[in-house]
Amino acid sequence: MKNNPSLKGLLIASVVFIFAFGIYFFFLAKKNYYLVDNPTPNTYFYKINNGSEGIISAGQYVKVDLKDGKNSIKVFDQNKKLLYDSAFEVSKIRGLINIAHEDYYVNRQYYGYNLKKDSLLLALDKTIIDGKPYFGGAKHFNKLYTEDFYYNVDEDYDKLIKNIDKVESRSKIFRKQDYLNYYKEYYKF
Repeated sequence: MKNNPSLKGLLIASVVFIFAFGIYFFFLAKKNYYLVDNPTPNTYFYKINNGSEGIISAGQYVKVDLKDGKNSIKVFDQNKKLLYDSAFEVSKIRGLINIAHEDYYVNRQYYGYNLKKDSLLLALDKTIIDGKPYFGGAKHFNKLYTEDFYYNVDEDYDKLIKNIDKVESRSKIFRKQDYLNYYKEYYKF
C-alpha cells in the first residue's frame, strides 16, 4: 500500500473525533436520574410502582428508576407501618422524591459577564426561612415530588462558566440546612 496523505488525515481525524466524544460522555455529560431523599434522622421503607422494597436511612439519598407518566409510591416507617400511599406524575428526565415531606429550596444561580450579584439579589424576591429573610428568590418546596431544577441534591453548581457572552442561570434543589450553608458561603453577608 502506498503512502496516501488523505487516508492518514481521515484516520487521525476519526481517532481524535472518537477520543473527544469519549471524554465528553465519560467526564462531561450530565447524568439524568431520579432520587429518593431522606434528610431526616428516621429510616423509611418504600415501594415504587409495587416493585421491590427499598430502604433509605437517615440523611441518605438513593437513585431509583421511574417511568414517564404516572408512578406510585408506598412509604412505611421503621416498623413497616404504612405512612402513606401516593401517586405522582413524571414528565422530565430528572427529579426528586421527598419521602419525608421536608423543606427544600430551589435556588437559581446566575452566570455571565459583568454580572452584579448584589443588585441582582435585591431585584429578586425574598424567601423567609425560620422568620429571617433570604434574598435571591429561592422557591420553597415540601411536596412529594418535584422535577423543577437542573442540579439535584447530590450535585454542585458548575465551577466553570461555559458561556460568558450573556447572563444565564441554572437551578439547584437544596435540603433546608444545605441551602442555608450555601447561602452563607456564597453570598458572604
